[in-house]
Amino acid sequence: MARILLVDDEEPIRGFLKRGLEMDGHTVVTAVDGSDGLDRLAESGFDLMLTDIRMPLMDGIALALAAKRDYPDLTILLMTGFADQRERARGLDAIVADVLTKPFTLADMRATVARTLRAAGAVAAR
Repeated sequence: MARILLVDDEEPIRGFLKRGLEMDGHTVVTAVDGSDGLDRLAESGFDLMLTDIRMPLMDGIALALAAKRDYPDLTILLMTGFADQRERARGLDAIVADVLTKPFTLADMRATVARTLRAAGAVAAR
């Protein structure tokens, strides 16, 4: 399965999504914001990064841009509950595989991750 970096500033959401991804056999490393996420990317070996857009210090879009610059093969998924943030992500089609709109179900997130990993050829996703 995949090695996934999960970036979200809300601990309950981060924990919930982490458990869901681990149910599918993924190894999940978490980060509390974009700056922390960029630091964790240095550990390398990630197949996918799932990040919230609206976060303190460095938002998910700035993180996605920096991550793609430094790790061009990294597959990136964004998530947001804000329409204006989704609009900001629209211009990132070349670097972002998809944008999950909150609220979403755990099943929706797991299916999107599996589909994205399959499309990227990163791992033998379920």
